[in-house]
Amino acid sequence: MKQFIIFVKKEFYHIFRDRKSLLIIIMMPIVQIILFGFALTNEIKNSNVAVLDNAKDESSRAIIQRLDASRYFNISRNISTQRDIEAAFKSGTIRLVVVFQPGFRQSLLHTNHAQVQLIADASDPNTATTVINYASSIIRDYQKEMNAGTETSYLVTPEIRMLYNPQLKGTFNFVPGVMAMILILIAAMMTSVAIVREKEINTMEVILVSPLRPLLFIISKAIPYIFLSLVNVITILIVSYTILDVPINGSLLLLLAESLLFIITAVSLGLMISTFTKTQQEAQMFSLMALMLPTLLLGGFMFPIESMPLPLQFMSNIVPSKWYFLIVKDVMIKGLGFSDVWKESLVLLGMSVLLLTISFKKFKIRLS
Repeated sequence: MKQFIIFVKKEFYHIFRDRKSLLIIIMMPIVQIILFGFALTNEIKNSNVAVLDNAKDESSRAIIQRLDASRYFNISRNISTQRDIEAAFKSGTIRLVVVFQPGFRQSLLHTNHAQVQLIADASDPNTATTVINYASSIIRDYQKEMNAGTETSYLVTPEIRMLYNPQLKGTFNFVPGVMAMILILIAAMMTSVAIVREKEINTMEVILVSPLRPLLFIISKAIPYIFLSLVNVITILIVSYTILDVPINGSLLLLLAESLLFIITAVSLGLMISTFTKTQQEAQMFSLMALMLPTLLLGGFMFPIESMPLPLQFMSNIVPSKWYFLIVKDVMIKGLGFSDVWKESLVLLGMSVLLLTISFKKFKIRLS
């Protein structure tokens, strides 16, 4: 029994000495419960709404105030013409546009019927359906208020229009999300494992004394995974277009170029992971925890980011998959051009430069 206790103590000492594993064991449950607790919700809150109020009367203002007062919507923009509707959706921040026709209240009082047009960005069909239901419910509440205490039955009918995805196909949102997840895992995790493998099997010293410069060694490790990731992108696009009927409404060349930029960002992340991990298992565990969960929960394709608490919204900005997901949706589904995605592209480019700089500096320090 004494020997058994000694071995138990030895194992505890071993765990406490390995600070990285101890950090993963203790912190991973905390991080997961926070992320899952706040991110896993079907409730959509604080959705940005644009309003085209051609009526500007008492009834239209009352409905707008009700929308803005609810926790589900935030009236963030007032637009003046039909042309501004598409521009509002191109900004990527608007979930819903509410349109009031001229003479809305007069029509309601004289004919007992009026229509409100609700236009939703259906590139994310689940979110579009939810915000339409929320808005329709608020309009019905206003209708009940008007009918209360009167013999007249007033009817306010929402006229619903789903933009970009009229049939509400889930694949329109699923495909860009899967592309982001596959690329970040393959490019980042496999790159980190490939470099750590050289350290683990003690071949790094042989490579370092070879004529090949360290920078070229890192690039040589990254190129195969960049190529394989591009093959994956092309395969996914072919399957999506031919089998799943997901259109490619924008420039295919731009989509491939943006995918290459994201792959480089992911590879840069993998290089950085390889600089502070010593074993392949450690690199895999860290990659899965630091890449897969944030991509799934904070990437924006499974759960709406605006419904999350502000700290998680801020954290989502450092997840590369979020920006790539937005780019793919804008180019592939909405048919937008580079002028509409240059900000997201700049973010990915900045991440790549920062991660590569850190990786090269860490690699050189480790070599010395």
